[in-house]
Amino acid sequence: MSLPEGSAGLPRIMLAPNGARLTKADHPALPVTIPEIVSAALAGRAAGADGLHAHVRDAEGRHVLDAGLYAELLAELDRQAPGFPVQVTTEAVGIYSPAEQRALVERLRPRLVSIAFREITAEPDADVTRRFFAFCAEARCQVQHILYDLEDIARLVAAVDEGIIPREGLAVLLVLGRYTPGQVSAPADLDLPAAALLQALPAADWAVCAFGPRETECLVAAHRMGGKMRIGFENNLLQSDGHPAPDNAARVAELVAALRSDTARS
Repeated sequence: MSLPEGSAGLPRIMLAPNGARLTKADHPALPVTIPEIVSAALAGRAAGADGLHAHVRDAEGRHVLDAGLYAELLAELDRQAPGFPVQVTTEAVGIYSPAEQRALVERLRPRLVSIAFREITAEPDADVTRRFFAFCAEARCQVQHILYDLEDIARLVAAVDEGIIPREGLAVLLVLGRYTPGQVSAPADLDLPAAALLQALPAADWAVCAFGPRETECLVAAHRMGGKMRIGFENNLLQSDGHPAPDNAARVAELVAALRSDTARS
């Protein structure tokens, strides 16, 4: 049984293979170098992912907002997987300022970028933020706004209403479990944020990621509600049975199998 195609916009299943914080001490298959990230992306695509959420690391394995490294990764993936969507990140990790986040996007001009709403709006001058998002729209850079809680959603809605963030083409990622004790999440955690988002911004292209070992269950719940999904070692290293996943492709394969099973039952 084939899975239904995703809607226009962002990929339906996006692989997030490394994130900003984990290292090979956490899992030996965590991709850190550009060749490793490319290999993980190709394996994830074969398992059913149709896009990559990418973090690049420096020579010491540290998360960096480096336009040169991102350009190298994008070029290599374009060579090996033409047309495979790649989303870069501006995640601050408590290091980078809104100005540095904006500078990465303005220099790189990526087709897809994720931006934590609470981080980019730490810029005190709303006009600077407004001009930045206008630049993204003019450069045809699809921004996915990362939202962690109901307060983030309310503030995004206000920014859209005020014209700081364009309403057209709005894309959102709801994050479950990032700031809970133990960084765990459950499907029921999606109910309130999804309802708030869809009531206020029903046309948003929305997706979900979930921390912890119930990641797959949370993403299946999002799929039932019409949401897209981000999966991978950035948020969770375990399969649903509690055992460590051998690699990122195994996380994608588990999700694809769960979606097929859920579709067959419905």
